[in-house]
Amino acid sequence: MPDTTARQADHPIDPQFVARWSPRAYTDETLPEATLLSFFEAARWAPSAYNAQPWRFVYARRGTPHWEQFVGFLNEFNQSWAKHAAAIVIVISKSTLTPPGSDQEVPAPTHAFDAGAAWGYLALQASLSGWATHAMAGIEHDKIRNELDLSPKYKIEAAVAIGRPGDPATLPEGLRAREVPSPREPLSKIAAEGRFAF
Repeated sequence: MPDTTARQADHPIDPQFVARWSPRAYTDETLPEATLLSFFEAARWAPSAYNAQPWRFVYARRGTPHWEQFVGFLNEFNQSWAKHAAAIVIVISKSTLTPPGSDQEVPAPTHAFDAGAAWGYLALQASLSGWATHAMAGIEHDKIRNELDLSPKYKIEAAVAIGRPGDPATLPEGLRAREVPSPREPLSKIAAEGRFAF
């Protein structure tokens, strides 16, 4: 297994943030539904504007009737490795909300931001439980929308593969060298006080 101890935070944080990463190699272990539901439970407690909770998760676990359909929601590259995962989750957000005291739906400008927070909670809970997650932008949006029968107010954000971290040797040759925890930009490139300085 890749060594995540080489990743060092520049400021004190809980070790879980550095330990979590996004592998593509997985074992053949199945993911119990109760365990997966605990990841969604963590996501449920993410913050959101107006407490609208716009995130939605549609999933299939390997070995269940919807598995091949969900593998087909990924582009060809992501299918090559994610087909070995234990679950695939489609992350969707509702782009409208009903403000407190109103009975009219209005646009929710932070729906994607809020769904991203929920995905982060899911990823951390999975990592704390010994499972790995890998979010993917390479997905078939039209196919997902049509086959899941999504109305226009629901936006497809990403797909997530979940599995037990496995041996990189099981990956296609071109991916093996990439199966290492990625570094991060220094804080000076992402945070500045008082002005936009990037």
